Amino acid sequence: MRHHTNYLLTVILLLMMTLLPAHALASNSHSSGEMDVKEVIFEHLGDAYEWHIITWGNSHISLPLPIIVYSVESGWHTFLSSRLHHGHAYEGFHLATEGKYVGKVVETLPSGEVVRPLDISLTKVAAGILINSLLLVCIILGVSSWYKRREVTDKAPRGFVGAVEMLIVTVYDGIIKPSVGEDYKRYAPYLLTAFFFIFFSNLMGLVPFFPGGVNVTGNIAITLVLALCTFVAVNVFGTREYWREILWPDVPTWMKCPLPLMPVIELFGIFTKPFALTVRLLANIMAGHSVILALVCIIFITHSMGAVIGGSLTVVSVLFSIFMNCLELLVAFIQAYVFTMLSAVFIGMSRVKQHG
Repeated sequence: MRHHTNYLLTVILLLMMTLLPAHALASNSHSSGEMDVKEVIFEHLGDAYEWHIITWGNSHISLPLPIIVYSVESGWHTFLSSRLHHGHAYEGFHLATEGKYVGKVVETLPSGEVVRPLDISLTKVAAGILINSLLLVCIILGVSSWYKRREVTDKAPRGFVGAVEMLIVTVYDGIIKPSVGEDYKRYAPYLLTAFFFIFFSNLMGLVPFFPGGVNVTGNIAITLVLALCTFVAVNVFGTREYWREILWPDVPTWMKCPLPLMPVIELFGIFTKPFALTVRLLANIMAGHSVILALVCIIFITHSMGAVIGGSLTVVSVLFSIFMNCLELLVAFIQAYVFTMLSAVFIGMSRVKQHG
């Protein structure tokens, strides 16, 4: 009976993940008359100065976020994004509606020139990172407190604590130890943190209601920073032998002197690794979100084609959306696993010892 209940709850959750975005899209389509699929997808994938929670009829319920900008003319300014709603200007700032700064806060100088100020605002993605990190810290501290109340000889944990332990052991024993080598304990905290941050952010991105639904790991700024952390761990803490193999590899002398052909290739390879980490995670998460949104949009694109065609395609869209959500749950784990594995492999390659 318990297993049937779990299956039922899973199906209900997947239906909510499919139909809640559909309700928001339906409201948008009624207000504009015709749905712009491209705009809907890019609005979800992009960042914003407010956190849109739900659209009910013609009412948009959003959480305004603080805008923090620095103007060369008037210094620092801090105010809520609600001040800039509907094209309004506040203290000389407004949201650009066209040009290269579209959607960003811009300033109109006394000369009439529109410029981009220094902008360190708390955007939706930044707020999502803070919320995800806070929830993740609470989860890990809650799991660790369970172990503090138990003895080593007690039975293994079950339920949620057991699932978290399984993930930690899988990453620690299956990735970090064999990939990094004898120095694995030095890098285990970073690699475990990267895995759980990516995995939890991927899962939160699939939750269609507040505080989920933020495209954190589908933002190139986030994936780039994660890749740069691995880049620093690899190259700053690399051994002398690692750098010797890059700057003076074991190849015929004519391939490295007087023309440093192989050293240039090896140095180029240093920068392709973080680039691969950045693009791999970004592309997979963005693709999954885009496909799910496109499938949901089919419901509203075909609603004017009649009850038979529209109803049939609605059923197909919902079924495929449920399938894609199930697939994205798997992708959420796989992408975190792959990023951690590649990072561990790159770190292990930088810990090479002198031969002989």
